[in-house]
Amino acid sequence: MKSQGYSSQSLPLALTALLQRASAAIVACAILRTGMLITGTRMTVAYEALLIIVALLAIILLRGPKSTESFHSAGFWTSAISILWVWGILVAVLLFLGYATKTSAYYSRKLLLSWAIATPVIVLMTQLAIDKVIAGLTLTSSNKRRAVIAGVNEYANSLAAKIEQRSNLGLSLEGHFDDRGLERLGQISPERLLGKLKDLPTYVRNHRIDLIYIALPIRNIQRVTDLLDELHDTTASIYFVPDVFVFDLIQCRTDEIDGLPVVALCETPFYGLRGVIKRASDIVIASTILLLASPVLLAIAAAVKFTTPGSVIFKQRRYGLDGRDIVVYKYRTMYVSDDGENIPQATKDDQRVTPIGAILRRYSIDELPQFINVLQGRMSVVGPRPHAVAHNEQYRKLIKGYMIRHKVNPGVTGLAQIRGLRGETSTVDEMQQRVEADLEYLRNWSLELDIRIILRTLGAVFTDTKAY
Repeated sequence: MKSQGYSSQSLPLALTALLQRASAAIVACAILRTGMLITGTRMTVAYEALLIIVALLAIILLRGPKSTESFHSAGFWTSAISILWVWGILVAVLLFLGYATKTSAYYSRKLLLSWAIATPVIVLMTQLAIDKVIAGLTLTSSNKRRAVIAGVNEYANSLAAKIEQRSNLGLSLEGHFDDRGLERLGQISPERLLGKLKDLPTYVRNHRIDLIYIALPIRNIQRVTDLLDELHDTTASIYFVPDVFVFDLIQCRTDEIDGLPVVALCETPFYGLRGVIKRASDIVIASTILLLASPVLLAIAAAVKFTTPGSVIFKQRRYGLDGRDIVVYKYRTMYVSDDGENIPQATKDDQRVTPIGAILRRYSIDELPQFINVLQGRMSVVGPRPHAVAHNEQYRKLIKGYMIRHKVNPGVTGLAQIRGLRGETSTVDEMQQRVEADLEYLRNWSLELDIRIILRTLGAVFTDTKAY
């Protein structure tokens, strides 16, 4: 008898998924090598090194969609923009390496320009093709694995919805088991309720069920234990879905410590490879902006210096990563340089703001020196905006989860800012909305989200009426 947890297509599906992860690196190197052959470019040590670096960067940055999503589910244009953005970062890193090592002269500029333009298009086409192959392997009814859920509640329904929406998972959901009647459940169709929990083991054996998801509340742990004992007489794979939705989750994930499973309920999104990607994008973006804007930065510094007495750069203590003190730079826009225990927030027509400071604050130009903080590693391009230490101490006592926003580096811009949640917070409710947007960013971070925030920030600086 075929094992309940095994699919006849498991091996080709796994190999195809692996190919999808590595396809960008393969395509990028193949196009470069093809271009060399077409143009008659000789393979030298410099080109060998370039191929190795390209392969490594592509594996790190261009990994394709997650194993649980496809280009179809993510959206074609969303996927295309994401690939173009990450490819731009990869090319920028290569340009920086060439400049820093003074090796750019060893390469054909015409060849590399053609390669840089053609590669992202072909990478996208390749990913789409592989995605269709994976869909073909997983969507056939004979290949789908049959699943049931023990329990009917909010997170069980959420799991069921995800299984049904993500057709590329290759799962067919049969229904739920629960000891309560339909009149008490009220959130499931009659045909989806397959029986009581005591009926589950027999149903699994008689209907050749491959997967069982136990979605019972943690408070009923004894019922979970008893059900596991009864299900050990089947060959189905069993997963426990803890009701961690009762907590305020930030980047929930599973891990292990020497084989002991643990569940992260509140963690930074920038761990491991994600942290590398975030830091690399910060360095590339901040360096590019500072380089391109350097004449403007010098002109603004001169204007601040010669129009009002005082320093050009205003330095203020803020809370950074994990709540540690950092020093944040801004162009000085006020006659005063407060950094004490009681700092009044800037208000409309604030008499402390200098004439040129009003212009700089209106268009957020005073924040440009913070890209230096980004290169220092104190800030990120995108993240929760840093508040003055005095304001942090005030609001951490008033708003639940306020300090969780410091699980990441503060940002030059953020999700709250593009939603208009910036400027003066005259009420606790206004700060609460800002914090909720910051926590939403932490829960849902992706490089694509950073891109959208940056693009929307460029438009917001001209339309925001709360910048003063």
